[in-house]
Amino acid sequence: MIDLGHLKGRQIAVMGLARSGLTAARALKAAGAILLAWDDGAAGQKAAVAAGIDLTNLHDTDFAGIDALVLSPGIPHTHPAPNPIAAKAQAAGIPIISDIELLRQARPDATYVGITGTNGKSTTTSLVAHIIAGTGRPTQVGGNLGIPALSFEPLGTDGIYVLEMSSYQLEITPSLGFDAAVLLNITPDHLDRHGGMDGYIAAKKLIFQKGMATGDQVAVIGIDDPHCAQMALELDAEFPGQVIRISAEGPVSGGIGVQNGVLVDDRDGDQHPITDLRTLPALPGRHNWQNAAAAYALARAVGINHADILDGLRTFPGLAHRQSLVDTIEGVRFINDSKATNADAAAKALACYSPIYWILGGKAKETGLDGLDEFMPAVAHAFLIGDATDAFSRWLLARGVAHTRCSTMDVAVRAAFARAKSEGRDHPVVLLSPACASFDQYPNFEVRGDDFAAQVRALPHRETV
Repeated sequence: MIDLGHLKGRQIAVMGLARSGLTAARALKAAGAILLAWDDGAAGQKAAVAAGIDLTNLHDTDFAGIDALVLSPGIPHTHPAPNPIAAKAQAAGIPIISDIELLRQARPDATYVGITGTNGKSTTTSLVAHIIAGTGRPTQVGGNLGIPALSFEPLGTDGIYVLEMSSYQLEITPSLGFDAAVLLNITPDHLDRHGGMDGYIAAKKLIFQKGMATGDQVAVIGIDDPHCAQMALELDAEFPGQVIRISAEGPVSGGIGVQNGVLVDDRDGDQHPITDLRTLPALPGRHNWQNAAAAYALARAVGINHADILDGLRTFPGLAHRQSLVDTIEGVRFINDSKATNADAAAKALACYSPIYWILGGKAKETGLDGLDEFMPAVAHAFLIGDATDAFSRWLLARGVAHTRCSTMDVAVRAAFARAKSEGRDHPVVLLSPACASFDQYPNFEVRGDDFAAQVRALPHRETV
């Protein structure tokens, strides 16, 4: 756990006691801070009591004298309306910060690598950490992915924190300057939390602006979508350090791109081929080519040599719940892509397989299934689960895509397997790529993916090949 001793005797409020908030409360208590911890939900309150954290109802607390409010990133502080506790802190002029802000204050001498984007950030974060850790350098990985930041081991000048950053976290981490950071892509997502697309773009851009005061940092930016392509031009004029463009659509002059599946480094103007990404089974598809280009750029930015990066790319095991192969049964492959919580993420998987027996649904995002028309010829049959069933059924019907209402995962897996076997097509894939959040039926996408895998394992008469 990170030592927050610099906050001893300071009065710190914590709102939201799920994973990151509870860890922050524990670290603050251990450091001797005056802790005021609260969660509006019964589950958070119960977890705090079990962890020995005293509760203080912040709704009834005078905020005079409070030095900061550590806010769970899932709790809104601006749009669509600020949480009452966040509004109370704002009215009192109290800084609203994240647990990652506390990490940065406590360990200022370590190297920080940041990853954000609408899609691909978890794979890229895991890949970067895998490459760096393979060299033996002290490395900790987390943030929006994996363990909370204050659960990290303390690192010094030789250590690297690799942080996945959500747009929510970026807004409440005011002093976090990254030594190297990437914005992979931007497509519409979380628009209600940012007041629209402009607010979402502005939040993502913060990964390059927080604490950036010298010319030593590296900004890596994907240019395969118009929002990021425009932002790259802005960074050329505004960013004090080096700007490196990356693309999965072709070589990039002065940057890093992919040509016919081959990663190409043109930072020195010589279009140096790095490796054939098509040979990496854990990084399938064009979207993963962008992830690999980003990981290569970030690793080079923090001093990792060419050979070690190649070794890391080749040995990367892949990310759980992101196009991970669960099993192959009687010739049918089962792919868990539960992390695809919006249509753009699902598109990445739909582009990789055919024929597809597609399990989708859950709590739909505002954009629904927009942009997925071009992938429908590969879908042999769709199987709908969750709250989005009615809306998605209408969308599929309008496009002539055969589908079945299944309601729950167990029904969908059995139905998809039966149809894939009965139709006798070559190389069938049962793909869970929901294009939805999980919160209607599951606490998170991990539990949803685990249920998919469990239902696959429970299939009758299974003959694994």
